[in-house]
Amino acid sequence: MVVIYVLLGISVLMASIFLLVFLWNLRSGQYEDDYTPAIRMLFDDTVPAQSIKTPQQDNQTNQ
Repeated sequence: MVVIYVLLGISVLMASIFLLVFLWNLRSGQYEDDYTPAIRMLFDDTVPAQSIKTPQQDNQTNQ
């Protein structure tokens, strides 16, 4: 029976920690802009120069 009280106390403590972390993130502005990050990747046209390979470079690396 004591185990139930211990587990209940631990669960209330864990729920309180998650609530505090959520409120901390809410105050820091984590959830203010939920639209822009979803579409930002669609309009990101910059490609790093090192990741662009021509077909000739691909053939040289495969041989």
